[in-house]
Amino acid sequence: MPIVRNSFIQMSKLPNLKGRISYISSKARQENLYAVYETTERKFWTELARCNQEEFKKSGTEGTCIEARELIIALPESFVDYESDKLLKLFTEHFKQNYGVECISALHHNKRKTNYHIHLIFSERKLLDEPVEKIATRNMFYDENGKHVRTKKEILDETGQLRSGCKIIPKGEVYERNIFTVKDSRFKNDSFLDEVKRSYTDLINIYVKDDKQKLKVFDRNGVYLPTKKIGKNNPKAEQIKTDNQYRTMWNQTVDRALISGVAERQILEVKQGEIEQKVKASIQKSGRNPALLKSIIMTAIYALELLIGKVFKMASQKADKSIETVEKAEPEKKPVKSVNPVVKDDESEPEMPKKSVLASKFHRLEGIYKNLGEQNNAIYERELQLAGVEKEIAGAKGFFKAKQRKELQEQAEQLQTQIASMKQYLSSFVHGYGYKNVKEFLAEFKASKAEYADYQSAVAKWEQQTGNKVEADSMKARLQRKQQEVQERENSRQSHRHKNARGAR
Repeated sequence: MPIVRNSFIQMSKLPNLKGRISYISSKARQENLYAVYETTERKFWTELARCNQEEFKKSGTEGTCIEARELIIALPESFVDYESDKLLKLFTEHFKQNYGVECISALHHNKRKTNYHIHLIFSERKLLDEPVEKIATRNMFYDENGKHVRTKKEILDETGQLRSGCKIIPKGEVYERNIFTVKDSRFKNDSFLDEVKRSYTDLINIYVKDDKQKLKVFDRNGVYLPTKKIGKNNPKAEQIKTDNQYRTMWNQTVDRALISGVAERQILEVKQGEIEQKVKASIQKSGRNPALLKSIIMTAIYALELLIGKVFKMASQKADKSIETVEKAEPEKKPVKSVNPVVKDDESEPEMPKKSVLASKFHRLEGIYKNLGEQNNAIYERELQLAGVEKEIAGAKGFFKAKQRKELQEQAEQLQTQIASMKQYLSSFVHGYGYKNVKEFLAEFKASKAEYADYQSAVAKWEQQTGNKVEADSMKARLQRKQQEVQERENSRQSHRHKNARGAR
């Protein structure tokens, strides 16, 4: 099974539109610039920047004026086989047709030629069919900041002279000329970027030559947290790296929870209540504070680990009862008597059931599932050991127990390192078989299990009808499955090595 890749599309605000356009479209500033495409004349962007700056000044808003927005769209490396000019035109016109705004774009490779991508700058305003002009019905007075004031006195200095930067627009002249609409508010909505990602992912997948390399959009409403890409010369690189570490820890805990049998609904409740709502409340209260994310995610992890512990505790208490229940649930297989059924002349013998592709995978997937369970149990045992050691540390107080306390602390640190490594292995284990995460593996395993059960029912019915017997898998077939499994893991490892060699998106 191939490694599932998510599409990568990032959006940023542009406070210096002219400078950014120059940067992405200049051959002197880009080592690997393949194409530039513009949906309108270059002077449009000069006027747009001027308009946005004027409107920003009039609003009196603090902060930085946003002159335009930019999308960075990562492309599969196989897209280098397409004509660059036509490819860029397609992706740019796709956006313009969807949203009706002007764009300017450029197609790049990074220095090592490992990241093929598009920079697409778009306007949040449209040109009006006809400019709107406002005529002054009396003298108009404007201060140094371009703000309209009521009286002439407000723009004069102590000597009665017009202050530098202030201006007067006489009655009868044009005091305001608008050639653009107001900014389209939909570009500010959180849903906009998700919409763009889905749209461009669908477009990319049309032109992906190998179906195994199709892209998916990361499900932000799912149980996992997305990790962020770290671009070149990003001033927040260290902060993003730290954030990603804690996001990864959450995702690893989600994998454990799913393997343990915690319901996906419960995991989502923890994610929404302990992460999403608390992050939203934190932003509303004190703005964006990356330092708080660590604390929020760790609290959510503790909440999820509590659910995992509850599952293990209940399983331990009901182990014997569970075994008994399973035994009762599995009906005793009675040998089928060999009979010669009466076949009517007008009836043919029913065709022997055949395994579906998914049902054929069941035994292999079951093996993976058992390995995941064993690893999860081993982690839980280590966690119990760690809890016991930490309890001993808490009780080892006083000067005379300093040596004992030090030894216990060293033991605790070793256990913590082991647990972290085991958790990482648990999540990466399914990657070796081509699955993006445990959730994706479990979905296929459950589907395979259901189809295999249907196949077994069909076989039992067929054997009863015909009196024949379906032969069990031969040693050769089992050996072939094992060889296939080994080959799949090796292919996945090579894919991972190749991906790492190409660098992160």
